[in-house]
Amino acid sequence: MKNALTLAFLLGAAAAMAQTGMLITPEEFKASAEAPELPVPRSTQLPGAPRIELLSPDLNKPVAAPTNIELRFTGSAPAEPRPESFKAMYGAFRIDITQRLLKVAKVTKDGISVSGADLPAGKHQLTLTLTDTLGRQTQQVLSFVVQ
Repeated sequence: MKNALTLAFLLGAAAAMAQTGMLITPEEFKASAEAPELPVPRSTQLPGAPRIELLSPDLNKPVAAPTNIELRFTGSAPAEPRPESFKAMYGAFRIDITQRLLKVAKVTKDGISVSGADLPAGKHQLTLTLTDTLGRQTQQVLSFVVQ
């Protein structure tokens, strides 16, 4: 019975998030904010791996919520980025928010555009991954503050 109630709650929360454009729940934000900071792995990208470029928002200053997010995907010939391989993981626990993001995003072979992404005020970290048609993968970590 407890598992059924938990599942019903999670499904209800997911449906509400999809309708509002909220990418993470307050509980996920709180758990991630309270977790000790994990080191960001230093890794070198494979030569020719695809690139994920953040066009907006400007992460050098606090981000207002809701915000528009625009990512550009680029590859190195002859390979092309595979948008269907894109993954977005949130916070210290690397919660997979890819499907939540894709429900409110416009996805093309050139990148992703989200209008009005809603995140709670505070410090956030996203880990983005993308693979190209030759199987080379890139990873980009974005850290930012929402006002």
